[in-house]
Amino acid sequence: MSTTAVAPLTTQDAELLVTAARIAAEAAGVTVSVTVLDAGGHLLAFRRDDRAVLISGETSTRKAYTALQLDAPTADLVDAVQPGGLFHTLPTALDRPLLFIAGGVPVHRDGRLIGAVGIGGGAPDQDHGFATVAVQALV
Repeated sequence: MSTTAVAPLTTQDAELLVTAARIAAEAAGVTVSVTVLDAGGHLLAFRRDDRAVLISGETSTRKAYTALQLDAPTADLVDAVQPGGLFHTLPTALDRPLLFIAGGVPVHRDGRLIGAVGIGGGAPDQDHGFATVAVQALV
């Protein structure tokens, strides 16, 4: 049985993700913080905008961890964590609380999960849009 190696998320990829998200946010007149994690949950890039909400940096990181751990955009998970929802009592494997507000998006290469990007500072739908634009910049 042979396996095909998939290139991991690099620091150059991470910088591209941060730049694409920043440009999309600035075009919308929004200031955001951006976190990029590799597949192991290691921080590859972080950009905090001091004009954004003070907790935007922590929020972007938590969104990225959530998207990475569940391999799904956090925008798709909001209903699942409401009381009675599928993930309402989900235990976490990482030593971090999950945050299900839209704005975290997993990053795939050749069909494999290689990392995640999280955005904080705008409205949830804006953050999700900025993260999606960033991921599309890698294609």
